[in-house]
Amino acid sequence: MAHGCKPGRPGKRQAIRQALIQMRQDPLLLSAAALQNAYAQGLTDPLSLTRTQLARTEQRNPQLHAFVHVSADLALQQAQASAKRWAKGAPLGPLDGVPMALKDNIDVVGMPCTAGTAAFSQRLPDQSATVYQRLSDAGAILLGKLNMHEAALGATTDNPFYGRCMNPLRDGFTPGGSSGGSAAAVADHLCTIALGTDTMGSVRIPAAYCGVFGFIPTQARMAMDGIVPLSPTLDVAGALASNGLDLAKAASCILGLSSWPVPQTAAWQGLRVGLLPQTTDVEMAPAVLEAWQATQERLQVLGAVLQPASLPDWRPASSRLQALLMSEWEGADYWLGALGPELPGLSADLKKMLWYGAKLSPEKRLGSQAAILGLRAQASRLFSVIDVLLLPTTPQTSFAHTQSAPASQADFACLANILGAPALSFPCPTNGLPVSCQLLAAPGQDERLLSLACALDGFWD
Repeated sequence: MAHGCKPGRPGKRQAIRQALIQMRQDPLLLSAAALQNAYAQGLTDPLSLTRTQLARTEQRNPQLHAFVHVSADLALQQAQASAKRWAKGAPLGPLDGVPMALKDNIDVVGMPCTAGTAAFSQRLPDQSATVYQRLSDAGAILLGKLNMHEAALGATTDNPFYGRCMNPLRDGFTPGGSSGGSAAAVADHLCTIALGTDTMGSVRIPAAYCGVFGFIPTQARMAMDGIVPLSPTLDVAGALASNGLDLAKAASCILGLSSWPVPQTAAWQGLRVGLLPQTTDVEMAPAVLEAWQATQERLQVLGAVLQPASLPDWRPASSRLQALLMSEWEGADYWLGALGPELPGLSADLKKMLWYGAKLSPEKRLGSQAAILGLRAQASRLFSVIDVLLLPTTPQTSFAHTQSAPASQADFACLANILGAPALSFPCPTNGLPVSCQLLAAPGQDERLLSLACALDGFWD
């Protein structure tokens, strides 16, 4: 049976009524739980839903450039199999019949996997990534592959080969990156869940800019086979969804958990939430600062205990630069090995970054490695006195593609990668473009965060 987060217990009658109301509006707005209620009651079926989903993608994608490959035949085949299971009353679990899509650096056998590059435009993997296989085995329906920043080294998803991906919430603005297509697709209801990869915030930055939820697990617990790497020290696959419950289901599945987190009625009561003093060293947009402060206030209202936390060697800007250096030199090792010294099929900007990384002295490489390992060594002390760490996800909101990307974009987000820790980003109320905060837990404490993800759906009520 597939694993995911158990839905709450609002009562079958109420769930059916909610599904009926949503179905009259737009079936693509349904959460995974509501969608499955609709399947169970015969209000729709996976095949019908998938056809509607594909039609929406055909209509919306020319403007968004979220998808780079639509796997219509496979999706309809998987949907038909799911519809038969539902007709027999024997779904595989809480993701059966749920539409998904994958960032285009995640392998699916026989399907193009470009990693956002022209160099890999004809690459057809002969084996699927474990993360995809787990979702497929759980009955999720693959709609296709999603746009990304070239080689995952960047945070705007302005891809020179596959199009400038747009933020569906404001035309001309970035969805973030490198998993920008993943966030844009979820935000525009082109899929219910999406997978991305995260090296310095590449799942959570797009989630923040597009107003959706993002989760990365403990790096050491994540199966990364079948995923085109950037920085093996920092890379981790993650999930995006429009609500915490769906996110927890997807994350539980790709982690291969034997059980799933259960939402607690008093999830926040007594939770020790740490605040790092260096957070205010980063200049934040007023809306982000307000959201961070409002989240702190809401946590206290719900019974959490806020307290100062200590990570002495964390310097947001310099730590981010060390992670960027590591991404460049580890990325250079991979791409030079795959393509040779001329790096054919890569853009001039990416070549420049990779050649820079390739020429880094052993001393600089060791320096970036030492900085990251030093912070990882401090993580156990940090989390010995707190349960979770609260940070903004990004210091700013989304910005126009015509503007230069702020250097500080990943100042907060990359800390989880540096620590190898699980992190959960979630949208906060605001009057303008989306803003987001994130919770980090100690490495290995993924289940705690996934339980909190479930509780976040009622956090602002």
